[in-house]
Amino acid sequence: MYSFFIDGMELPIAPQKLTVKIKGNNKTLTLINEGDINFLRAPGLTEITFDAVLPMLGQYSFANGYRRPDSYLNKLESLMTDKEPFRFLVSRVSPSGRLLYDTNMKVSLENYTVTEDATKGPDVTVSITLKQYISYSTKTVTVVKPKPEKKPVVQQKKKRETSSAPKVKTYTVKSGDCLWNIAKKYYGSGAQYTKIYNANKGKIKNPNLIYPGQVLTIP
Repeated sequence: MYSFFIDGMELPIAPQKLTVKIKGNNKTLTLINEGDINFLRAPGLTEITFDAVLPMLGQYSFANGYRRPDSYLNKLESLMTDKEPFRFLVSRVSPSGRLLYDTNMKVSLENYTVTEDATKGPDVTVSITLKQYISYSTKTVTVVKPKPEKKPVVQQKKKRETSSAPKVKTYTVKSGDCLWNIAKKYYGSGAQYTKIYNANKGKIKNPNLIYPGQVLTIP
């Protein structure tokens, strides 16, 4: 004995056939010099299909109670439009009343087709497709762009402007001085006096005559 429940609502007549399709996601790859290999992956979502008969007149004594077909159709429409998963349950009981096993799965209603065939009577047949639903949660990821690093500003110190001209040495003549003595003082040899004389020809007319107070350039 079978009992089918869709979101807690029991179908009046258990479908004669139930198809459960477990989709495989394995992938065949072709490797150079190796041929085909099978890349094993986790199975896909389970798909369930069956046809439910909804009595129009309640003429079946074995039916589980009686409701008008539109009550079941309204339920299916609600499951489709609410966009919410629900429980699908199939209970299997032996003739002796022993529970065999249950199918209890969280599913979504993928599609359903309503068929009325006058040649087969007033009943309504609904072809239903359900798909396994696995709960998931989403995470909000905030991408923070790093702020551009400020490059340190290197302040270049201004170099002191230095005169390319060499520093001019001067000497103020004192009483008793002569070019020989001055040259010996600066160059270590009195014989270098001609350097001082040549550098000061505008001031010295006779190298043997210099006067106190004269400012001489020492080259």
